[in-house]
Amino acid sequence: MAHMQRATWRNWARTAAASPYRSDTPRDLQELSATVQRAAADGRRVRAVGGGHSFTPAAVTEGIHLHLDHLTGLESIERFADGTAHVTVGAGTHLYALNSLLAAHGLAMRNLGDIDKQTVAGAISTGTHGTGARLGGLATQVVAVRLVTATGEVVDVSRDERPELFELARLGLGSVGVLAAVTIEVVPAFRLEAVEEPWALDDVLDGLDGLVDGNDHFEFYWFPHTRRALTKRNNRVADGEVAELNRVRAWVDDELLSNALFGLTNNIATLVPPITPRINAIAARALSARRFIAPSAEVFISPRRIVFREMEYAVPRAELPGVLAEIESWLRSSGEHVPFPLEVRFAAADDLWLSTAHGRETAYVAAHQYVKMPFKRYFDAVEQIMGQVDGRPHWGKMHWLDAERFGQLYPRFADAQRVRAQADPDGVFGNPYTDHVFGDRHSHG
Repeated sequence: MAHMQRATWRNWARTAAASPYRSDTPRDLQELSATVQRAAADGRRVRAVGGGHSFTPAAVTEGIHLHLDHLTGLESIERFADGTAHVTVGAGTHLYALNSLLAAHGLAMRNLGDIDKQTVAGAISTGTHGTGARLGGLATQVVAVRLVTATGEVVDVSRDERPELFELARLGLGSVGVLAAVTIEVVPAFRLEAVEEPWALDDVLDGLDGLVDGNDHFEFYWFPHTRRALTKRNNRVADGEVAELNRVRAWVDDELLSNALFGLTNNIATLVPPITPRINAIAARALSARRFIAPSAEVFISPRRIVFREMEYAVPRAELPGVLAEIESWLRSSGEHVPFPLEVRFAAADDLWLSTAHGRETAYVAAHQYVKMPFKRYFDAVEQIMGQVDGRPHWGKMHWLDAERFGQLYPRFADAQRVRAQADPDGVFGNPYTDHVFGDRHSHG
């Protein structure tokens, strides 16, 4: 097993850093179990690190940092008559690798977010989601997990086997153990027709229910300081249809406009903030409509090379227009300059204890700020606006809420705290972030 002494770890967005006592990369399940057991015996805390794509300090520890690079790949596929399958993969498998594995077997994830750099374990544990009024987040697609508990015991949990532990194992910030393997319900591979069009924001909001309910996957990006939005409608198509995206056009849209030029405009906005509204107006108009058909994962995932900070809140879907109006009015009165569009997505209500869409049809509003620009004042304002409609923050993105507030926002939060305390009474899997959000009182090093 590889040991590294006191190397500093940083997350992708450079919003969190750690100098763990030790970094371990267990070679297999036995080594993972032994590492956890030894750490617990030594009184050290343990955190597993995924792709480092959370904006919170969720993976920070001064104890043992676990890298699951060897617990990857396909373990088994169980196929069913309706075409769906249960696929078990190592928890350290990155989403981009999972998508390739599934495609090779004629399968696909039902829904995905727009970044594929995370590990499966990290993505489900933080509540990663895509968009689609009839679909839930990634954790809703998980049917079982293999978990290494605080005693080093390896347990398989599911809706039928230890269902309460399963709740927190599939979406609980790694607070009840280290995930070793994850079983996901997947569907036959499918293709999507992507239609991307700039719209007037008022037209989007006026026709919102039709857009959200009338498409498999609908989302839009609103450019602050303008009344314009880029809409994305992704729908399943029959096998015969073809509409290849011209490679040059794809490069222009995905790389030049979305990454290179966007990086340049953010840099200009950083240097000369007052011209931000003009830049956004030009950017919103520079985006031309495009339509293409491609395998689902290729449509869901967008390359993201510009480093940013992000806050995302889940609000009751009906509250969305009011929330956007409040943000717009704050931007106007504050004089704050935001070159990054706000991303708006949608999800079905679900019953996972700690899901941001628990018990309600949900709209997600993600506020981003370029890495070189100050974000605190903007994010504080957004958080306050979200609080007025009982918004719930994404577990892996920036927020400043605590356990007391979560107790008001999540009907099953007390159950989550109880199961967390039963599963890990000594707080082996805790860190300052989980202590804060779960209200734990542990004095571990």
